[in-house]
Amino acid sequence: MLKKNVETFLGCDCGYEESETVVFGAPFDSTTSFRPGTRFASSTMRSESFGLETYSPYQNKDLADAHVFDGGDLELCFGDTALALGAIENFTERILDGKKRPCMIGGEHLVTLGAVRAVAKRFPGLYVIHFDAHTDLRDDYLGAKLSHACVLRRVWELVGDGHIHQFGIRSGDRSEFLWGQSHVCTHKFNFNGLPETVQKLKGKPVYFTIDLDVLDPSVFPGTGTPEAGGVSFSELLNAVLTVCGLNIVGCDLVELSPVYDQSGCSTAAACKVLRELLLALS
Repeated sequence: MLKKNVETFLGCDCGYEESETVVFGAPFDSTTSFRPGTRFASSTMRSESFGLETYSPYQNKDLADAHVFDGGDLELCFGDTALALGAIENFTERILDGKKRPCMIGGEHLVTLGAVRAVAKRFPGLYVIHFDAHTDLRDDYLGAKLSHACVLRRVWELVGDGHIHQFGIRSGDRSEFLWGQSHVCTHKFNFNGLPETVQKLKGKPVYFTIDLDVLDPSVFPGTGTPEAGGVSFSELLNAVLTVCGLNIVGCDLVELSPVYDQSGCSTAAACKVLRELLLALS
């Protein structure tokens, strides 16, 4: 019997009812401050993911055994940022209502705000672990409060002081770093301090957001705002596995812009990070 041709991320094809994690795409990049294109990340990752194996030699686990459902891409309004964030929030709420973990593929980093709005309502006292090259702590960008340059500032308004832990940060306006000293925990340049942070957050609800430009551009050129001086793939992978020992109640992977790396290496790296993230959570 013929069946519908439905493309999912590698190995994420179990039924919704038996799933523990729901992957979905948020193809939105309307507030990108430099080079757009992240709206194509989730669809490109799905098609390119089949260049990988479902088995991870890093963890001795296989996505074929994991309980992950791919819910496809949301249809988001590019002309209304608030409307797009509302759609992400509503979809995330539906996943949480089903007692499942949302795992979103961006899109620009602003999409994180929609998901965190839903997760923060469901999990009081939520903490956020943030991997990124950029602080994303501006109060506004060119007058806009809803921008990928402001996303962690908007998240801070939801979770409060001391609940955001940033790693890999190597770029931002001076005022962002000064403001952050009193409100968030910023670890510059690398993942130093991550094991201590993970130990501190044991047993607490955590939202995990990975901006892939935390990677050095020599490893990951396919992003809208590349920033020299980043971490290696191995460093990122080890950090992801460390964080996944926590109570991760939601997560995302953002800022792949595949059009800026015609070799496909950036997309392959993003797919591998997502594979390892999903397996670590399974």
